[in-house]
Amino acid sequence: MARALMLQGTGSNVGKSMLVAGLCRAARARGLSVAPFKPQNMSNNAAVTVDGGEIGRAQALQALASGLAPHTDMNPVLLKPETEVGSQVVVQGQRLATVKAREYAALKPTLMAPVLESFERLTAQHDLVLVEGAGSPAEGNLRAGDIANMGFARASGTPVVLVGDIDRGGVIAQIVGTQEVIDPKDAAMIRGFVINRFRGDPRLFDDGYELITDHTGWRGFGVVPWFADAWKLPAEDALDIRTPGRSQGLHIVCLKLSRIANFDDMDPLAQEPGVRVTMLEAGRAIPGDADVVVIPGSKSTRGDLAYLKAQGWDVDIRAHLRRGGNVLGICGGYQMLGHVVDDPDGIEGHPGSEQGLGLLDVSTVMTGDKRLTETHAVHVATCVAMRGYEMHKGVTTGPDRARPFARVNGVDEGAVSGDGRIEASYLHGMFRDDAFRRAWLARFNVRGDVDYAAGVEATLDALAAHLEAHLDVDALLACASAPVRQV
Repeated sequence: MARALMLQGTGSNVGKSMLVAGLCRAARARGLSVAPFKPQNMSNNAAVTVDGGEIGRAQALQALASGLAPHTDMNPVLLKPETEVGSQVVVQGQRLATVKAREYAALKPTLMAPVLESFERLTAQHDLVLVEGAGSPAEGNLRAGDIANMGFARASGTPVVLVGDIDRGGVIAQIVGTQEVIDPKDAAMIRGFVINRFRGDPRLFDDGYELITDHTGWRGFGVVPWFADAWKLPAEDALDIRTPGRSQGLHIVCLKLSRIANFDDMDPLAQEPGVRVTMLEAGRAIPGDADVVVIPGSKSTRGDLAYLKAQGWDVDIRAHLRRGGNVLGICGGYQMLGHVVDDPDGIEGHPGSEQGLGLLDVSTVMTGDKRLTETHAVHVATCVAMRGYEMHKGVTTGPDRARPFARVNGVDEGAVSGDGRIEASYLHGMFRDDAFRRAWLARFNVRGDVDYAAGVEATLDALAAHLEAHLDVDALLACASAPVRQV
């Protein structure tokens, strides 16, 4: 019978996603059929699944580590923030509703059934399911109706290992404090702890490690040093995309919009030695040495168009073009480059329109239908075949579409300006395709020589080896048990 183990964190961004990915690869190396699972994720960086839905990008990476294609059962509830107070709720890969935080609190208890349904399908198909929590189980204000942490662990009978991030400081209080504030029945689900992201000699933490075990009675499974190559893996957070140590090369500046979505387009470019990528944050001007400005996808095109203007980036982009620079708009960025984004039915918020940048002679009307598919295309400028995916709403029309970016099954896709320096497309993930990325970079006299997929696989192997060296992986995996659903 399949076994399951859940990693919960003492807070958000303590490295759970990376640890689950590494453990999936380590379990696979032991000959186990392993699958990842996250009951509830909140992310606008989604991946298209083999069954025609979408899940969080981190679960897609964990699926890759497991040797599996991404499936909606791996992340049955995905929250995609559209405003400061509201999110789109995706259940088993398909949009259910857009709700505010208070409304979601009422909706959440109804979602345990599809969460357990997806989990049980995975446990029926695999030897081991590694589960990732969300946020922290110590958030007692969120415990009622919880499906992300202890609510799920208790309902499914899945044991838990707690992860603390020592790089943040206060890791002793993180772990001991968690035990102090959670319900004793929740605490009984915890089998031990892992210390993550230690910099320096882990033996220097021996006394702290012993202090945690003395206070909690929990077993420690090890101290994981900082994994320096984590940046080589697809990022779930836009700020994790970086090109360490590079000050030269083709400078690609990607605008970090407030609702930036599906920015995995930047990951492969950041791997290229001849490229440096800057994820530009709010309040910073577009650098004068930028060669290419990327306007990425957005979960709220009209909202992020207003956000872009509020940063003064619309003025910066025009100055960048006057200097001879190039612009690439992807998905929502494509829509922003036109004359207007019209949303008469309020698909992304209140009904209305927002004037676009007017840099392409196209306009967009938002529609309720969402295109969600893997796509094979041919890039018109280079005649190179490429693969990507589409995840968007809206229909874009206008004269500049007569100069398409790509052709999909013989049909024109995207738009290009008359001088060729402004390109726009609905295709995400195209730079993962080595042949296309090399052809696109060659237009800027940059030689692309990275095998991106092989690099990700090698980094996952290195991550698994890193965990094997510093954790008692056998003992940790031995904590997994057959789930016993609670009635």
